[in-house]
Amino acid sequence: MYRPPAFREDRPELLHAAIRAHPLATLVTHGPAGLTANLVPFTLVPGEGGPDLLRAHLARANPQLSDLRAGGEALVIFQGPQAYVTPSWYPSKREHGKVVPTWNYILVQAHGRPRVIDDADWLRAQIDALTAQQEADRSEPWAVTDAPPDYVAAQLKGIAGVEIAVERIGGKWKASQNQPAANCEGVVAGLRAQDPASLMAAAMER
Repeated sequence: MYRPPAFREDRPELLHAAIRAHPLATLVTHGPAGLTANLVPFTLVPGEGGPDLLRAHLARANPQLSDLRAGGEALVIFQGPQAYVTPSWYPSKREHGKVVPTWNYILVQAHGRPRVIDDADWLRAQIDALTAQQEADRSEPWAVTDAPPDYVAAQLKGIAGVEIAVERIGGKWKASQNQPAANCEGVVAGLRAQDPASLMAAAMER
């Protein structure tokens, strides 16, 4: 990933927060059929004296499992907020006109070696953790135990677990850091005007 110094982000707490806020990632592997990519929701287990772990599950019918079982390097891409930035939002457009459009975004990439896990207890724990993570803010959160046990057991038979020990991780926070403060304020105001709940504007205000 190309990361100019102004946009480079390596602080673990920010990378982890972005992963938790945007857990649906693009899982990229390489195998006999070439490159394969699928959208997969992940849970993160921060390393304590070891590597961070990314955990997920895939349908057993998914052919990407064969790449994962082979143990080659996998790439996991977490895409955060993003937004087109028009030069019309820059005060400097009115001053000298030397501005161009761009795109702001937040991205985290993690590389590591996967292992496929077929253990039912591990799968149930991963499903429980993912569900709890996504249901936490609901007034009446759904839990796996809300479904009939035999139904859950049958569903678990159709999936396989994946755990990736992260060997390399890095982020790119492209949020107008290379612009003067007035231009940054103009971008935030512009994003808020077109979408009061803009996640990109919120990220720029932090």
